Amino acid sequence: MTTNPTHTAQTTDRTTTPLLVDAAWLAGHRKDENLRIVDATTFLEQPEGDGYYVVSSGRQAYEREHIPGAVFADLLTEFADTDAPTTFTALDSQAFAERMGALGIGDGAHVVIYDQGVNMWATRLWWNLRLEGFETISVLDGGLTAWKDAGLPLASGTETLPAATFTARRRPELYADRERVLAAIQDDSQLLINVLDEDTFSGHRLTYDRAGHIPSSVNVPFQGALTPEGRVAGVEDARALFAESGALESSKQPITYCGSGIAATLMAFELARLGREDVAVYDGSMTEWAADETLPLQTGR
Repeated sequence: MTTNPTHTAQTTDRTTTPLLVDAAWLAGHRKDENLRIVDATTFLEQPEGDGYYVVSSGRQAYEREHIPGAVFADLLTEFADTDAPTTFTALDSQAFAERMGALGIGDGAHVVIYDQGVNMWATRLWWNLRLEGFETISVLDGGLTAWKDAGLPLASGTETLPAATFTARRRPELYADRERVLAAIQDDSQLLINVLDEDTFSGHRLTYDRAGHIPSSVNVPFQGALTPEGRVAGVEDARALFAESGALESSKQPITYCGSGIAATLMAFELARLGREDVAVYDGSMTEWAADETLPLQTGR
């Protein structure tokens, strides 16, 4: 079995669980007794110009093909509060624990998450799990594409696991709501990081109800954290990406945000690989912020 040290040696401070694994690692470990593989595929279609995006469940794609043994976590319907005004709003701890346990993910498991895109859906579930105090989580670098490129087997249909007990222990420091973000604008110890593309950040592109970004934000587009093949950037490339923003300064608490709190988790994941395990994600992000005309926005760089 071969591994890429750049992609497998990054671990959390609390455990020896690798944050990122490659297809060879997963192929060698997928039958481990405590390993649980989760497909978190969701699809987002964004227009070329202005306008909001369309999201859809990846369940049918999962049923067509997935890594053998993987169960499907529907982030659009089952693992989001569908009664909330914004899409993908995090569930309360009790509901998340019940649904995760029903999926077969419980205490003592090592969860490996992937999706069929560029893994920002995988990192969304990674963040959801960490928010509830669960730490033994890895993300498959390159997702299903990397698995297929390695010539590894596929399965179809729906797979299930026996129900398990998931104990939620909410970590509120990893969650940012609008009040926390509003206070952060005037707080030099807080660093708001907008991870959207430059045109959306500057206001040249209108995706949400109002154009622009939250005042005091720095812009670190999430596209910079990905290689052309859809893998995550190497550690040194990631370090260079965040260096100028101040996100690596211990005196600052990073809060990432995007449109709906999805790409923001990819950047929180990247920062975790660099040792910043304290990054908060603004769950409502620009979808919530721009819809409230009482909240400030600014345009330009």
